Order: sequence, then structure tokens, then C-alpha cells
Amino acid sequence: MRSSNCLLFTFVFLLIFSCSDKKTNLFKNNKEVVILIQPFKDMNSTTTKFVADEIKNIYPHVKILDEIELPKEAYYKDRNRYRADSIIKILSENTEKGFVKIGLTTKDISATKGTIKDFGIMGLGYRPGKSCVASNFRLNRSNRNEQFFKVAIHEIGHTQGLEHCPEKSCFMRDAEGKNHTDEEIDFCNDCKNFLKTKNWKFE
Repeated sequence: MRSSNCLLFTFVFLLIFSCSDKKTNLFKNNKEVVILIQPFKDMNSTTTKFVADEIKNIYPHVKILDEIELPKEAYYKDRNRYRADSIIKILSENTEKGFVKIGLTTKDISATKGTIKDFGIMGLGYRPGKSCVASNFRLNRSNRNEQFFKVAIHEIGHTQGLEHCPEKSCFMRDAEGKNHTDEEIDFCNDCKNFLKTKNWKFE
């Protein structure tokens, strides 16, 4: 009888522990992502803070990291600019699960596009991904910080799994080699609904 009671107690204990563990894992899977702003040393702190504050207006879990040097291995001497894919690879190496890191720079960046080996771009983010990068090198001087924020939030959107959007006023609009950021206002409803599945909160 004692043996039977002991086995029953052990079974109940294991069942409770198993359920508790599942709940813990479920909570972890639903944890909101923290966006890490990684300024490179060429970026001034005022611009970094502006971009971070604008992102916080949409998504509150944002942290600014200490500035670091642009990786030398990402430098493309032939065009005097930095390879965005190499920057992302390096940033991703020490980005833990539950975090997304975006590098901010004033330097020109590039990536391979179709048959063009080194195509100048404003930003790059993989879908999905742990890191992305944005540059203000190609942005208008008159409204540079606002445009820079829109490039940054666009690339962060890609890391969350968002594709380019046909809505002209959406942050996820495809630049198509041009700068349309002044026409962008917000994430469209479809993009917002997608981000909500990634635990983004919108008012």
C-alpha cells in the first residue's frame, strides 16, 4: 500500500513539474523582444537618441548600447564604404535570443543586389534575423534624423519577419533604390497585425 501511494505521489509530482515547465517555456516564447541600438563611433549621440526615442514611441523595449568601432573586416576599400552584410554578421555573433540589434552609422554601406556586386544602400536587414544596420549617408540633410529613424524601423521590421509592403505610406515600403521616407507615416494595419503576433504592442 505504501509502495502504491509512493508511486502515485511521484507521478503527481512529475505531472505538476512537467506542466510548470511547459508554462515557463510558453512564457519565454511569448517574451517581448528587446531592441538594442548599437551606435558606431562615427555616429553622434544626439542622432542616436533621436532614433531610439522615435522607436520607443512605437515599441517601448529599447536600449542604447555603448558605441563601438565599425568592423575593419567589413570595409570595402575599392568603393570606400562598408559591406552591410558583413556588419550584420558581426553584430549577430553576440546578439542573444530575445534581442534584436541595429547598428547605426554615418558611413556609406553597400550590399550585392542582383548582378551588381556592390550596390549602395540606406539599410539592410534579413527576414528574419537577429541584427540589421542603417546608415544616414544617403539621406537628405534637411530632414535627416526623421528619415534615419524610418530607415531603422524598416530594417527592424525585416528582422521580425516583415516583407516589403505595397502601401506607400507604410514604413515597410520598398525603397527600390530611391528615398521615399518622407512619404512614410507608420506601419500599415496589415504590418501592425503581423507585428502583434511577435508580441509588439500598439495603442
